[in-house]
Amino acid sequence: MNVAIVILNWNGRKMMEKYLPSVLNYSCREAEVIVADNASTDDSVSWLRESYPHVRVIQLDQNYGFAEGYNQALRQIDSKYYLLLNSDVEVTHHWLTTLIEEMDAHDDVAACQPKILSVVNRDSFEYAGASGGFIDRYGYPFCRGRIFDTVEEDNGQYDNTQEILWATGACLMIRSCDYWAAGGLDGRFFAHNEEIDLCWRLHRMGKRIFCFPESVVYHLGGGTLPKSNPRKTFLNFRNNLTMLWKNLPEDDLRHVMRIRWFLDYLAAFQTLVLNRNWGDFKAIVSARRAFKQWKKDFPRDINVNKTVYETPAMLANCTVDGRKRYSILWEYYVHGRKLFSSLPERDVK
Repeated sequence: MNVAIVILNWNGRKMMEKYLPSVLNYSCREAEVIVADNASTDDSVSWLRESYPHVRVIQLDQNYGFAEGYNQALRQIDSKYYLLLNSDVEVTHHWLTTLIEEMDAHDDVAACQPKILSVVNRDSFEYAGASGGFIDRYGYPFCRGRIFDTVEEDNGQYDNTQEILWATGACLMIRSCDYWAAGGLDGRFFAHNEEIDLCWRLHRMGKRIFCFPESVVYHLGGGTLPKSNPRKTFLNFRNNLTMLWKNLPEDDLRHVMRIRWFLDYLAAFQTLVLNRNWGDFKAIVSARRAFKQWKKDFPRDINVNKTVYETPAMLANCTVDGRKRYSILWEYYVHGRKLFSSLPERDVK
């Protein structure tokens, strides 16, 4: 098989019981389905082997988290394409065909994603990925169909094929050669922002990333850590700052980091004063401290992350490294632009 669908599992028997059948029903003719188990303590593996003995299982010796868990598993898989798939994703008929055909037809496309809709509200986009991701000037991620907590209904408004900066790790198809050429997911992140970091590195290597909305899947989301979990808040802030440290051009690094210092502490005090959320306040402050302590362990790569590459079709209104030139906070809170379609210069030219 040219495609290996790899589902990373950790204590997720209930998720696999519900969603694995759709993956097997709609994918097995085109791909091998593999479950990589992150040292689960439930009966995931025994249930899987009894219920689906034909599914390959890779058992890892400990819980490596999302990022390093995939690295450990993918080293044991020989395939042209990897498809990283969350265990809480329901796929649809022919979902994989479009992704394979587009990747086969365009050698410069390193990675892609389908349109991601919500399992809970099937007429709406799902938070993690929607119809393709971007980051703003200061590193804040957003998607076609989702900006911050505003998630749009899917009315076909983003059904055009679109070059994007990042594809969601919930359903990410990537060439194995490009995955390893870019260094794979950064295992130190554990979880959150790791796919954005990888895609940004791919982009800066001159590769392209797309959303192909003809392919559709449904994602539950929040299966491992709920959205309001302080641990998730900590990982998101720490890893996002680390991603910026690794990937920002030298001439923009200090400016962006100064602005982020102010914005992060503003967010922390907002959660405390307005939302009375002591857990998230502590998580943001701890994330800032953790980043300061460990950024020395992330040397800035001269050969990749300080070199400017322009893709054959540069994204509209973007800096040369792929970030949008505007601040999404300013557009969202000051101009009231809460829909992706209302953002300035949204189309690729």
